[in-house]
Amino acid sequence: MEHADPFLQVQADVVATLQTSRPLFSSYLRIRSLAKSPSNPELKQARSELESTLTELTADLNDLVESVRAIEQDPYRYGLELEEVQRRRKLVDDVGDEVEKMHQELQQAVSNSAVDTLPNPTKFDAALEEERGRGGEDYYASMEQQRQSELMHEQDEQLDGVFRTVGNLRQQADDMGRELEDQAVMINEVDTLADRVGGKLSNGMSRIKHIVRKNEDTWSSFCIAALIFVLVLLLILLIAL
Repeated sequence: MEHADPFLQVQADVVATLQTSRPLFSSYLRIRSLAKSPSNPELKQARSELESTLTELTADLNDLVESVRAIEQDPYRYGLELEEVQRRRKLVDDVGDEVEKMHQELQQAVSNSAVDTLPNPTKFDAALEEERGRGGEDYYASMEQQRQSELMHEQDEQLDGVFRTVGNLRQQADDMGRELEDQAVMINEVDTLADRVGGKLSNGMSRIKHIVRKNEDTWSSFCIAALIFVLVLLLILLIAL
């Protein structure tokens, strides 16, 4: 089951709110530069709108900071590389700096502002360093090594599967070779038997031809003897007459 990326769930809200706050901040600075009194109604309205937007942005940014902390603990759980984690952390720091500057501009005009202040990015860095210290200075190196070990294990399993497949194919080839050898022996036996039968048939045909020729000679002799007998009989009759 894939884990939802908490960063992406908050990033869109932060970017949208930041884009809304920028024109409000520019408008506030313009009105403040023209206003002659802090109680100017237009200045109060601009400051109120900016404070409301920054309050919402601060809450979303806090969620974004927490999401980066969660990803820092186990980036591979969310399918992220270390470079992507560093990029997200830089994005959080940049947005935090920009929002902090807006807060500072508001503090110049209103000393007792009720707007929640954004956590200092240096505190965020310190917290991350502390968490990294608890996990060991080589936390990312160990995670990368673990990832490489998992990849090597998967490759070993794939190679084992290939070896098993090759072994099965080799066994099938051996079986087919033995079957072909058995069939070759059977074919040789059939050829030998056919040669024997052919020899016997040849001998039988020779005998039959000999008998036929012999019978033909006997019949011819009988015919000749019969003709001689008839001729002798005719001579006797002629002499008697």
